[in-house]
Amino acid sequence: MGQYGYTTGSEQLDESIDGLIAAAGATANQDVLREIMVTAIKLIADNAERADLKIINSTFKELRYSLKVFKQYRKIPKVSVFGSARTKENDPGYLQAKYFSAEIAKRGWMVITGAGPGIMEAATKGAGREKAFGINIRLPFEQKPNVEISGDKKLINFKYFFTRKIFFLREAKAIVLLPGGFGTFDEGYEALTLLQTGKSDPKPVVLLEGEGSDFWTKWVEFFHKEMIPRKLISQEDTRLFFKTKKVKEAVEEIIGFYYNYHSIRYVRDLLVVRVNKVTKKMLKRANSEFTDLLVKGDFETSSALPEEANEPLLAEKPRIVFCFNRASFARLRAFIDMLNEEAKQSGS
Repeated sequence: MGQYGYTTGSEQLDESIDGLIAAAGATANQDVLREIMVTAIKLIADNAERADLKIINSTFKELRYSLKVFKQYRKIPKVSVFGSARTKENDPGYLQAKYFSAEIAKRGWMVITGAGPGIMEAATKGAGREKAFGINIRLPFEQKPNVEISGDKKLINFKYFFTRKIFFLREAKAIVLLPGGFGTFDEGYEALTLLQTGKSDPKPVVLLEGEGSDFWTKWVEFFHKEMIPRKLISQEDTRLFFKTKKVKEAVEEIIGFYYNYHSIRYVRDLLVVRVNKVTKKMLKRANSEFTDLLVKGDFETSSALPEEANEPLLAEKPRIVFCFNRASFARLRAFIDMLNEEAKQSGS
């Protein structure tokens, strides 16, 4: 049944799929493309209901199109900005969102919002149309694209919240939360959950509230009064976010996170941390202060591993590699903070 383990169960169908992939001109990732097509065929054997097929169809189309749009801008760092659609133009939160987006755009970043009114409109306006993405959700009320992003090629309309969420978090290298309602909290908890469980690569999450506001302060107080004492989260988990009232500090938190740290990748049982610079002091501190992250062995320096050959643009970056326990992701954030701190002190 073909050269792959995942098949339709029919040799004739499998050969037809292979032929379609070849005829379509695929020159790479044929194995994954084949599995996608096999899955579609299996839906026939499953006698899937029409309503179920429509969910799968809409989801697949939304994912394909969104990936196509974002692919053109993949090398540019992006921040997702969340906040209420009901925030008025004279509200401090609106003004902060606009100011923050303008400042981060000056640093070469792009801004992703939900494309609606309120905070989303303010962030788009601050970044400017050329540096803004809008990922809109189709609702019967409240959520038509704002004039700042309407008609732009970087505006994507979604039917489902769950597919929309994927791109808010997958494409962003940072998250900023301004005061908002259920949707803002939903996105905030989603981001923190993915970071806490390692389902998202490390990235800064900033809680931005205006002077005189205690919106996020009260939220964080709930963590300390209820969740940490009951051991529902750990004290270390509070490292996963940064709360501030100042736009400048929000920008510095995001830029500073990538001062030395670049990215991570798992290779077999190793975690590969790519950085701009490694010093002896970093390695010494790692092996004295962060041994709780290790399953075995030590923190070691490395050049690019053979398995990273598909990322040639990162080949020259130094690495720190170690057998990570894949559980202590808040401590991993502390480790990254240390790498940035040491690089700043050494004048990197």
